[in-house]
Amino acid sequence: MSKTPINKGLTEISVLKYSFSLIFFLLFFLISPSLKAESEPAHKEKFQPGKMIMSHVKDAYDWHIMDINGKAISIPLPVIVYHPERGFDMFLSSKFHHGHEPYKGYHLVYKENQFRYVLESVDGSSFYNFSLTKNNTSIVMVSIIIMLIFFSVAKAYKRREGMAPKGFQSLIEPIILFVRDEIAKPSVGKKYETFLPFLLTIFFFIWINNLFGIIPFFPGGANVTGNISITFVLALFTLVITIFSGNKVYWKHILLPDVPIWMYPILIPIEIMGIFLKPFVLMLRLFANILAEHIIALGFFSLIFIFGETSKAVGMSVGVFSVLFTVFMGLLSILVTFIQAYVFTLLSALYFGMATEEHH
Repeated sequence: MSKTPINKGLTEISVLKYSFSLIFFLLFFLISPSLKAESEPAHKEKFQPGKMIMSHVKDAYDWHIMDINGKAISIPLPVIVYHPERGFDMFLSSKFHHGHEPYKGYHLVYKENQFRYVLESVDGSSFYNFSLTKNNTSIVMVSIIIMLIFFSVAKAYKRREGMAPKGFQSLIEPIILFVRDEIAKPSVGKKYETFLPFLLTIFFFIWINNLFGIIPFFPGGANVTGNISITFVLALFTLVITIFSGNKVYWKHILLPDVPIWMYPILIPIEIMGIFLKPFVLMLRLFANILAEHIIALGFFSLIFIFGETSKAVGMSVGVFSVLFTVFMGLLSILVTFIQAYVFTLLSALYFGMATEEHH
């Protein structure tokens, strides 16, 4: 890591706060209408691992805590809808009583083939859904935590100007230096400062959401970065910044490459497709890795109940193995959370570097 002092730490953190706030609000409003709900079916006769796993990795209108004597204990979340004729309505998801009773013209319909509840109007009419589901509630909480951290660090820099880092400064400063010196500078080049606020924002957002995702109880457990709607929005930011940052050398390489003219009909479409394929792969990589991590852990937990239905002794013996392996996967996941944030940030920086590279 470079030994360059963090003499611009306060400025970078201040810009990071506003950059993060912009991304959060755009992310929230882009994904809110498209999010769907999940919850446990009202009547379960036999343990179904597929249904259990899918219900945990998908979004929901409540935050499930635990089951006591077959009764689900959960935190209801606000349902916010706008109907062109009826206007705005806002109420808690507990009004639906797990999807069995309509409320104010809306109800939760369980989609058996999707393992989730979907909010629909009773009369089948269209409406706009801005509800706080489990995923975007987690985004709100993580965003507040991140902003509190950086506000406190920024204030600490002002109070302790020129002094050794202390408290959160000691934790955050090495990470900022890592993103700046090991990701932004080598990948982007001399214009790295232009993109550093975004790269820091995206790194901390993905990393902390990943960490919260591996916590098995409230306020963790939400599959934020394992939701393709969210990774799509993150990749979309990378695509938009890359396109609008591209210089004439970048666009010349795509639209007028230095190859024989007869190759243009083949090469130019490939280059144009590459503009969109790069963030598309970025989206799929983060989504697939985090989703697979959740499914593997839940799959091993499911073995306890699958074998337990045949024999309690077998279930207990398999349970020991499943718990030990899940603990191992959990420890490994701590490293994976950092690696996935690093890979997404690094590839974004590489795309920005290619878009701003000068002709040699």
